[in-house]
Amino acid sequence: MTQVFLATLVSDEDGFLVTFEDVPEAITCGKDEAEALASAREALGLALRGRVRSGDPMPSPIARSGVPVATAVFDTLKLATIAAFNEAGISKTELALLLGKQETEARRILDPMHWTKVQTLEEALTVLGKSVAVEISDIGRDRSTRTGRAV
Repeated sequence: MTQVFLATLVSDEDGFLVTFEDVPEAITCGKDEAEALASAREALGLALRGRVRSGDPMPSPIARSGVPVATAVFDTLKLATIAAFNEAGISKTELALLLGKQETEARRILDPMHWTKVQTLEEALTVLGKSVAVEISDIGRDRSTRTGRAV
Protein backbone atom coordinates (compact mmCIF):
# COMPACT_ATOMS: atom_id res chain seq x y z
CA MET A 1 0.00 0.00 0.00
CA THR A 2 1.47 3.30 -1.03
CA GLN A 3 -0.07 6.65 -0.33
CA VAL A 4 1.37 9.02 -2.93
CA PHE A 5 -0.84 11.65 -4.51
CA LEU A 6 0.00 14.37 -7.02
CA ALA A 7 -0.26 17.93 -5.73
CA THR A 8 -0.83 21.10 -7.70
CA LEU A 9 1.18 24.10 -6.53
CA VAL A 10 0.03 27.58 -7.49
CA SER A 11 2.27 30.54 -6.75
CA ASP A 12 0.91 33.95 -5.79
CA GLU A 13 2.15 37.01 -3.91
CA ASP A 14 1.59 35.28 -0.54
CA GLY A 15 3.46 32.06 -1.37
CA PHE A 16 2.18 28.74 -2.65
CA LEU A 17 -1.28 27.18 -2.54
CA VAL A 18 -1.34 23.35 -2.64
CA THR A 19 -4.32 21.26 -3.70
CA PHE A 20 -4.89 17.62 -4.59
CA GLU A 21 -7.27 16.69 -7.41
CA ASP A 22 -7.82 13.24 -5.87
CA VAL A 23 -8.28 14.52 -2.29
CA PRO A 24 -10.02 17.89 -2.68
CA GLU A 25 -10.37 18.43 1.07
CA ALA A 26 -6.56 18.48 1.43
CA ILE A 27 -5.81 22.15 0.81
CA THR A 28 -2.90 24.02 2.34
CA CYS A 29 -0.30 26.68 1.66
CA GLY A 30 3.18 27.85 2.55
CA LYS A 31 5.32 30.94 2.23
CA ASP A 32 7.72 29.05 -0.05
CA GLU A 33 7.62 25.81 -2.00
CA ALA A 34 9.39 23.75 0.67
CA GLU A 35 7.03 24.91 3.42
CA ALA A 36 4.01 24.36 1.18
CA LEU A 37 5.06 20.79 0.36
CA ALA A 38 5.76 19.97 4.01
CA SER A 39 2.33 21.31 4.90
CA ALA A 40 0.83 19.35 1.99
CA ARG A 41 2.12 16.09 3.42
CA GLU A 42 0.45 16.82 6.75
CA ALA A 43 -2.81 17.98 5.14
CA LEU A 44 -2.93 14.90 2.93
CA GLY A 45 -2.54 12.50 5.86
CA LEU A 46 -5.12 14.34 7.94
CA ALA A 47 -7.62 14.37 5.06
CA LEU A 48 -7.18 10.64 4.38
CA ARG A 49 -7.54 9.74 8.07
CA GLY A 50 -10.62 11.99 8.18
CA ARG A 51 -12.14 10.06 5.29
CA VAL A 52 -11.60 6.78 7.11
CA ARG A 53 -13.11 8.17 10.30
CA SER A 54 -16.19 9.35 8.36
CA GLY A 55 -16.56 6.01 6.63
CA ASP A 56 -15.87 7.54 3.23
CA PRO A 57 -13.98 5.46 0.65
CA MET A 58 -10.26 5.93 0.21
CA PRO A 59 -9.48 7.70 -3.06
CA SER A 60 -7.27 6.12 -5.67
CA PRO A 61 -4.50 8.32 -7.04
CA ILE A 62 -5.61 9.09 -10.60
CA ALA A 63 -4.32 12.62 -11.21
CA ARG A 64 -1.98 12.72 -14.21
CA SER A 65 0.22 15.68 -13.32
CA GLY A 66 1.65 17.41 -10.30
CA VAL A 67 4.28 17.04 -7.63
CA PRO A 68 4.22 13.65 -5.86
CA VAL A 69 3.49 13.93 -2.14
CA ALA A 70 3.62 10.85 0.08
CA THR A 71 1.82 10.55 3.38
CA ALA A 72 3.98 10.43 6.50
CA VAL A 73 5.05 7.01 7.77
CA PHE A 74 2.56 7.24 10.64
CA ASP A 75 -0.36 8.01 8.31
CA THR A 76 0.59 5.23 5.90
CA LEU A 77 0.87 2.67 8.71
CA LYS A 78 -2.33 3.80 10.43
CA LEU A 79 -4.35 3.64 7.20
CA ALA A 80 -2.83 0.28 6.28
CA THR A 81 -3.64 -1.14 9.73
CA ILE A 82 -7.26 -0.06 9.49
CA ALA A 83 -7.55 -1.47 5.95
CA ALA A 84 -5.96 -4.78 7.01
CA PHE A 85 -8.29 -5.02 10.01
CA ASN A 86 -11.35 -4.42 7.81
CA GLU A 87 -10.06 -6.97 5.29
CA ALA A 88 -9.49 -9.56 8.04
CA GLY A 89 -13.14 -9.49 9.10
CA ILE A 90 -12.34 -9.94 12.79
CA SER A 91 -13.63 -8.08 15.82
CA LYS A 92 -11.69 -5.58 17.88
CA THR A 93 -11.74 -8.12 20.71
CA GLU A 94 -10.08 -10.69 18.44
CA LEU A 95 -7.45 -8.17 17.38
CA ALA A 96 -6.76 -7.37 21.03
CA LEU A 97 -6.31 -11.08 21.78
CA LEU A 98 -3.92 -11.48 18.84
CA LEU A 99 -1.90 -8.53 20.12
CA GLY A 100 -2.08 -9.55 23.77
CA LYS A 101 -3.63 -6.19 24.63
CA GLN A 102 -6.87 -4.88 26.12
CA GLU A 103 -9.77 -4.18 23.75
CA THR A 104 -9.52 -0.48 24.57
CA GLU A 105 -5.99 -0.49 23.11
CA ALA A 106 -7.24 -2.23 19.95
CA ARG A 107 -9.92 0.47 19.60
CA ARG A 108 -7.27 3.19 19.89
CA ILE A 109 -5.07 1.45 17.31
CA LEU A 110 -8.01 1.47 14.89
CA ASP A 111 -9.02 5.07 15.57
CA PRO A 112 -7.61 7.06 12.63
CA MET A 113 -7.27 10.20 14.75
CA HIS A 114 -5.55 8.57 17.74
CA TRP A 115 -1.75 8.68 17.75
CA THR A 116 -0.24 5.20 17.98
CA LYS A 117 3.42 4.21 18.18
CA VAL A 118 4.83 3.08 14.84
CA GLN A 119 6.06 -0.12 16.50
CA THR A 120 2.51 -0.91 17.67
CA LEU A 121 1.11 -0.33 14.18
CA GLU A 122 3.75 -2.59 12.68
CA GLU A 123 2.90 -5.28 15.26
CA ALA A 124 -0.81 -4.97 14.44
CA LEU A 125 -0.10 -5.28 10.72
CA THR A 126 1.98 -8.40 11.37
CA VAL A 127 -0.78 -10.16 13.33
CA LEU A 128 -3.16 -9.17 10.52
CA GLY A 129 -0.94 -10.99 8.01
CA LYS A 130 0.84 -8.00 6.52
CA SER A 131 4.50 -7.05 6.38
CA VAL A 132 5.98 -3.57 6.40
CA ALA A 133 8.79 -2.37 4.14
CA VAL A 134 10.09 1.20 4.09
CA GLU A 135 11.50 2.82 0.97
CA ILE A 136 13.89 5.70 1.26
CA SER A 137 14.39 7.86 -1.82
CA ASP A 138 16.22 11.05 -2.68
CA ILE A 139 14.32 14.28 -3.14
CA GLY A 140 15.55 17.01 -5.44
CA ARG A 141 16.07 20.67 -4.74
CA ASP A 142 13.78 21.94 -7.48
CA ARG A 143 10.50 20.76 -8.97
CA SER A 144 12.10 19.31 -12.07
CA THR A 145 14.23 16.92 -10.02
CA ARG A 146 11.33 15.98 -7.74
CA THR A 147 9.07 14.83 -10.55
CA GLY A 148 8.44 11.15 -10.13
CA ARG A 149 9.68 11.09 -6.55
CA ALA A 150 7.56 11.41 -3.47
CA VAL A 151 8.09 14.25 -1.05
